[in-house]
Amino acid sequence: MRWAAEGIAVAVSDGSSHLSGSKGRDMVRTGAVGVGVIGAGRIGQVHAANLARRVEGATLRGVADVRGDAATTLATRHGVSLSTSDYHDLLADESIEAVVVASATDTHGEVVRAAAAAGKHVFCEKPIDTTLAAIDASLEAVARAGILFQVGFNRRFDPSFRRVRTLVAAGEAGTPHLVRITSRDPQPPPAGYFTGDLGIFPDMTIHDFDLARYLVGARPDGDEVVEVFAVASSLVAAADGGNGEPDTAVSVLRFASGAVATIDNSRRATYGYDQRAEVFGSGGMVSAGNVLEDQAVVANGTGIRGAVMQNFFLQRYADAYADELEAFAAAVRTGAPSPVTGYDGRIAVAIAIAAQESVRQRRPVRLSEVG
Repeated sequence: MRWAAEGIAVAVSDGSSHLSGSKGRDMVRTGAVGVGVIGAGRIGQVHAANLARRVEGATLRGVADVRGDAATTLATRHGVSLSTSDYHDLLADESIEAVVVASATDTHGEVVRAAAAAGKHVFCEKPIDTTLAAIDASLEAVARAGILFQVGFNRRFDPSFRRVRTLVAAGEAGTPHLVRITSRDPQPPPAGYFTGDLGIFPDMTIHDFDLARYLVGARPDGDEVVEVFAVASSLVAAADGGNGEPDTAVSVLRFASGAVATIDNSRRATYGYDQRAEVFGSGGMVSAGNVLEDQAVVANGTGIRGAVMQNFFLQRYADAYADELEAFAAAVRTGAPSPVTGYDGRIAVAIAIAAQESVRQRRPVRLSEVG
């Protein structure tokens, strides 16, 4: 399996508390895990295609979407007979052991709790829910059911970022002091994408919050984010005559050890999908740059130039999306801990909430203030 090549780095945050949802899963299973996909939108289509064609140890068994025709179209595309507008039909199917929750964000918690009650293992796209209280309710349901629960932070499975984590864990950078992450989209989301202000943090930066934690090996019984300071502006939207939704932001995370992470985000980078990370420490530095369309370089009298970088997240993280599901299926089959736990999902939302409050109040906000 591709993701297994880095070994322990995949499961560095195994969440030893009950939030990992690994209770009672100590039997090794044989055969592919039957998986149902709930949500036939863009990311649901990615997961369905990977389950149908790329993920070792799992197979697509059914698709559900409130738009029944969308579910049918996606299921038919991948040769699956079960499609429905009611996700409970997937939960009632005995051939389905696990579900991928890729429905609308405000439905995640409801679906997770229903799946847990049905005894299905759950892979849930970020965020688990929109409030910490709702997330806690879902994680308690997961713990009671003893199912495997994994959150969809796919950047942990990107080969370059995974390699950075492996090298940092091996001590190549010494003790981490600074983390720098740049994450810039090639274009902003369509009009009407947001329903409230400061959505950049729970929607976009949340991936970078998790990546910062992952790269330094943060965990509940070790070093962890304790404080957030953030600033944000509406620069891209203002130029487009938008509604003032912040699209440009810088976040500073302070860890309990004193290590500091800086994250810069923009909704529009005219040159492509800009994804970089660096860990600097007492013994050196480890970094990962952008992935280009190709490695060809032209050098002549006019200068030196190369290919453009990949221009869309589905292209940049294509392997990561497949590998995170492969890790999920392997954990279901072997009873291993979740590689991305409920705790990981919860604290990323807490950091996003703290960042929102920091912008509103123009001050650093401790995570203890937001729960």
